[in-house]
Parts: sequence; structure tokens; C-alpha cells
Amino acid sequence: MNLHQNLLNEPPETRLPDDPEAREALASADDPTPVAGRFPSYSAAWARLAELALADGQPVTAYAYARTGYHRGLDQLRRSGWKGHGPIPWEHAPNQGFLRALHALSRASERIGDAEEAERCATFLRDSSPEAAEALNG
Repeated sequence: MNLHQNLLNEPPETRLPDDPEAREALASADDPTPVAGRFPSYSAAWARLAELALADGQPVTAYAYARTGYHRGLDQLRRSGWKGHGPIPWEHAPNQGFLRALHALSRASERIGDAEEAERCATFLRDSSPEAAEALNG
């Protein structure tokens, strides 16, 4: 008997693969710009750029960075078997870059006056990972 079988027919969790080289480069970088250039598919670098731009009062720049991280993350999710819905657990560290980019996209959208996109992204974040929404929204 499989005790971990999903009896509710819910989609399985999606766990992105780790990228140790990109992760270590970002952890040791004061400026995430060269990391995003060297590892353009690494959502965490784009998320960090978006977060810094938001903190610096540059919502349009933040929007562009966050949108890039979001789309690169969607590509990785799909390659990892994600079918457009289902849990993307926050506690799995490689997922955090995508989830942070999604959160930053919601915040940047709100700041540029795109309330519909801000709410869509906030809902997507809550639906994908309530833990991420709680952690990122404080």
C-alpha cells in the first residue's frame, strides 16, 4: 500500500531543480546584475533585481525584472512537469526565486497602476504556495 498516494486527484507538488553554480554566484554577489546576465534562466537573480528596484522606487524597472524572472520560472516549472496549476512549495529553496519574482511582479504591477495584474499575481502566489504568500507579505 502506498501511503503517499494522492487520493484527491490533486496535482503533485512541483519542485524545481537546484542550480548550485547560480545559487552560489548570487549568494556571493553584491550586485545581482552580472548573475542575471551569466545565468539568465535563474529566477532568483531576476527576483533580487526586482526587489532592489522596488526598494529604490523604480516600479517600471522592477516590473521588467520581475516579469523576466516570472517567465523564466514558468519555463522551468513546465519542464519540471507543472501543468499550469498545483502546489509550488516555498520550503523547497529552488522554488523561491520563481515565487519571489511572482510576488515582486504583483507589487510592481500595483505600483504602476495595473490593479488587475497585481491581483492576478497575488492570487497565483497564494494558490501556488500559501506559505510563500505569508512569508513574502509579512
